[in-house]
Amino acid sequence: MKILFVIDTFDTSNNGTSISAQRFAEELRKNGHEVKILCADEEPSEYKFLVKEYKVPLFNPLVKKHGFSFAEATGEAMDVIKEAVEWADIVHCFMPFALEMRASSYAQEIGKPSTGAFHIQPENLWSSVGLGKVDWIQNMTYSNFQNWIYYKFRHIHVPSEFMRNMLEERGYKAKIHVISNGIKDDFLEAGHRNTKERRPQKSPEFEGKILIMMVGRLAGEKRQDVLINAVAQSRYADKIQLVLAGKGPLQEEYEKLGRQLTNPLKFVYVGMDELIGLLSQCDLYVHASDMESEAISCIEAFATGLVPVIANSTISATPQFALDGRSLFLPGNPKDCARAIDYWLDHPSEKRYMERLYAKSAKRYSLRNSVRMFEQMLQEEIEDNTNNENG
Repeated sequence: MKILFVIDTFDTSNNGTSISAQRFAEELRKNGHEVKILCADEEPSEYKFLVKEYKVPLFNPLVKKHGFSFAEATGEAMDVIKEAVEWADIVHCFMPFALEMRASSYAQEIGKPSTGAFHIQPENLWSSVGLGKVDWIQNMTYSNFQNWIYYKFRHIHVPSEFMRNMLEERGYKAKIHVISNGIKDDFLEAGHRNTKERRPQKSPEFEGKILIMMVGRLAGEKRQDVLINAVAQSRYADKIQLVLAGKGPLQEEYEKLGRQLTNPLKFVYVGMDELIGLLSQCDLYVHASDMESEAISCIEAFATGLVPVIANSTISATPQFALDGRSLFLPGNPKDCARAIDYWLDHPSEKRYMERLYAKSAKRYSLRNSVRMFEQMLQEEIEDNTNNENG
């Protein structure tokens, strides 16, 4: 198949949807498909159809801090959009924004099959301006997304059952395919080594310390503040070294909040191999986010053989990964997060046993399995589109 991915921002490592698109494109090419990207990235490539970036008045600095940029979808961009859609056998749209709206409309106009993905959780989107928990705004946004673009699709990819429920409750009529964004085999292989053999020796900076990590953008909805305060309240506070992996607009604020910790808070921004190395040295992983459509970083962590401690939020998919209640804490509650951390540190033999179970549970989220399911969805849309034209 010649598959066109339509996504405003492709080349970034600080945006979960873009990372997922990169990994799917790579795996699909391994499976013999041609994959090209319609996007607004600055770096040209033989695999890209490039349009210019659209700079949002007033809000552009905030948008960029979140590892994102919007794409132009009018004027000269329309010529590029038409060329890209005409090249493809099928068009897959990752976002509900102007570029994807134009591409899906043109695909519909010329009878080209197209599918959509629902990765942008409205709650996450509005959290950037402090409105992530205002119900009427979220419901309006789900409705707008449906009216703008998702009504065009017969098939929609979501990364979790949680997101399928959110769409079905709001009247989305397409066939909704639950397909994890998937993790690379490197994480699973590390988990096998760490649980079946032994974890690597801690590097000198972490030697003698309890290493706890969280991976994610440094943004309000991710709630790294809860974790920082929880570590300060833990009975093991003097021994814990907290590492936050990611970039974002709240780094300076978290640096100040982290001054209460016995061991200085450490920020890192690393590639996959270095991330696996850090996770393999960890004693515990915490995911404090209030809002997630899946949280691939949490899967990657427990795939390496870590017990996760997860905020039990009703507007997040991440609690689905908890194998029992010991890995859950009340969202937004540092005291309860500290309780859950201390439980696992108090019970090392139970933790070692559960590390193996968590590593085993991660196998169902392999990238290869996700891409196979994704291929099936694309093929189903192609067949449906053909039948519709013939009927």
